[in-house]
Amino acid sequence: MDKEVNKSEANNHPKIVRKKNLAEKIVIIDGQGGCGKTMLSPIIGAMDRVELLSYAFEVQWICILYKLNKIEKDAATSMVKMLIDHKLYQTMMGRDTNFRYSDLSSVFQNSNPWRYFKRIFQKGDLVIPDRIKKQRPILNLTTHNLLRISDPIYFALGDSVLFIEMVRHPLYMVKQQQLNMERLIDNARDIQVNIEYKGKQLPYYAYGWEDQFINCNSMDKAIFNIQKATQESDIKRQVLAKKERMSILTIPFEKFVIDPWPYLDEIEKSLDTKIGPKAIKMLKKQNVPRTIVSDAPAFEIYERCGWEPPSENSEENEISKRRNMVSKSASKKALEVMDQLSKDYFKEYLSE
Repeated sequence: MDKEVNKSEANNHPKIVRKKNLAEKIVIIDGQGGCGKTMLSPIIGAMDRVELLSYAFEVQWICILYKLNKIEKDAATSMVKMLIDHKLYQTMMGRDTNFRYSDLSSVFQNSNPWRYFKRIFQKGDLVIPDRIKKQRPILNLTTHNLLRISDPIYFALGDSVLFIEMVRHPLYMVKQQQLNMERLIDNARDIQVNIEYKGKQLPYYAYGWEDQFINCNSMDKAIFNIQKATQESDIKRQVLAKKERMSILTIPFEKFVIDPWPYLDEIEKSLDTKIGPKAIKMLKKQNVPRTIVSDAPAFEIYERCGWEPPSENSEENEISKRRNMVSKSASKKALEVMDQLSKDYFKEYLSE
């Protein structure tokens, strides 16, 4: 009898819905650690009507929980809609705005910081929906490895989202990911979805290769994680419907920093915005275009993530230097995986 009652209650759970949306257009800049999101996000944020970059951790967590079958489709879809609209509403109200000077998401790093100071003193609440309709702000979100778990994004946002997937040669990403493995795993500061396996707490992305994750060093963890993320993103692109695939703009870091204009033109068209003087100024700040791929400005955030100024006079020599660095701590198997990832990346994005 109790089981029948419980089953009846489960069948009568209400469907979670959100019928109206505030956000008209959203740009999501996504990719693996070290792929170049930090370079691209402020450039996009300097375009007309595009808001200050914001990290969408809550949206990522919803997508992860849905991937792990911990949340139903209707709840995941509605939660993404609510979180997106809440973030836009709060932004237009002048709330939840980052005024910490050195942060990448700070108003002081934005090309137009004064609009955020102005919002603090403007009328809010009831006038915000009309202000959004009139000004048509574009929400600018940065995420980490979201494409491979992006189903709730497309359920919720449909064709209102432009999904920019930053990709980069794995030898340029591996140092930052190795540092993340050393600094963040099993650290209270690492606020992410974790799973339990044999009494251990592991990051959600170790699901399916837990024993391998536990038993390898930080360099191997980074290499195998790049491999898994790359494979799963490739699969996701293939299984998405044509309309959803059309909303994805894949940008190879190496090509963008040398010649950004074809990609910026596409972004400008997709978002119905303009590349004005502020965006040009932000490009210069990021040293784009540049003649050497790794010739980035010496920002503290880049150095903290393992960036070093180029010491070689060619990309081939720079790649060789980075492979030598990896070979010093990677296992034989992991080094073979890295070599294959490098070959695949070159064939897909860099060969003419």
